[in-house]
Amino acid sequence: MTFERKRIGIVCPYGWDTPGGVQAHIADLATYLISQGHFVSVLAPTSDEDGLPDYVVSAGKPIAIPYNGAVARILFGPIAFARVRQWIAQGEFDLLHLHEPAIPSISLLACFAAEGPLVGTFHASAKKQKAIFAIGPILEPVIEKLTARIAVSEAARSTLTEHLETDAVVVPNGIYARRLASGAINPQWTGNTIGFIGRFAEPRKGLNVLVQALPSIIAEIPDVSVLVAGPGDADEFLETVPQNLRNRFTFLGRITEKEKADFLHSIGLYVAPNTGGESFGIILAEALAGGAAVVASDIPAFKALLGEGRYGSLFRSEDPQSLASSIVTILQDSQLREKFRSEGKVYAQSFDWDVVAERIYDVYEMAMVGLGKVTLSSENRGWNKFLGK
Repeated sequence: MTFERKRIGIVCPYGWDTPGGVQAHIADLATYLISQGHFVSVLAPTSDEDGLPDYVVSAGKPIAIPYNGAVARILFGPIAFARVRQWIAQGEFDLLHLHEPAIPSISLLACFAAEGPLVGTFHASAKKQKAIFAIGPILEPVIEKLTARIAVSEAARSTLTEHLETDAVVVPNGIYARRLASGAINPQWTGNTIGFIGRFAEPRKGLNVLVQALPSIIAEIPDVSVLVAGPGDADEFLETVPQNLRNRFTFLGRITEKEKADFLHSIGLYVAPNTGGESFGIILAEALAGGAAVVASDIPAFKALLGEGRYGSLFRSEDPQSLASSIVTILQDSQLREKFRSEGKVYAQSFDWDVVAERIYDVYEMAMVGLGKVTLSSENRGWNKFLGK
């Protein structure tokens, strides 16, 4: 840590109790900052206030909207704006860190409501969204209020540049690399196993591409099986899988962080067949840290994270035969598999929170130069301006 202890407010745009990469990133960042002695308060939409971490403040219940190939649970409107203002007024923050401030969410509302050191982190990598076009005229002055901007990847930075004609420093998502590297072998997960972690029912996660690739994989590796961890209705998903392939799948449900480390250390390889909508791919960084050989689609974010194929095997996105070929090669070539595992594990240390947090601290320091504490904007300059009054 390179600066004195601060009061930091972080705004999460998405429903806290819904699993997602942004929520996980914010939780890890908040936990790390607290461990370094900072006061941290996270404002987030929540469906249920029971069991929230001490550092999370509920902004109210989110609503579901389609966004970036998935369903985003966000909160927006006058009542939410009042809650945001109250949180800012009571927080006495030295800095606000707003995640995804360019979408209709409490992050955008906080950008309206606040003055002072404001840092925005942009996670999304996507084609132009209707939501962005709908509020386009008001985004430019909002983004200009940010004293510093972070993009989690070059793909996210490109999206920001294309949509909003502004730039950002690239700081990747953080992971607890050392913790993931300490996994133990679980014999139930070893062998010719293909591992996957995530919301498997979402089409953009690409598990249907793996289903289509399986017959070709089985022809070369008859005992191959697929282990799926993460939230979703397994029975509903299996209805989309041919009858003769269903017994190849084992669904583990949500797993703990310890189980994740064991999972990544045990499986034959990790597959990420995503078809798009990813700006970083934190699960790939975690898979590398856990010692898994990785096979991933060649979408821009994954290509960049895997060093254009240096740290994992890339296949043509949405091409089942290309995926099958990559999986068969990795499972049959133990030397190549071990090379990806060992080199990937070392490379993943660059995403450890000890490294990433220092880079975020640097941005915080830059954002606070010459500015006092966070204060409230006048309401007329905030919400009323948004309403066009």
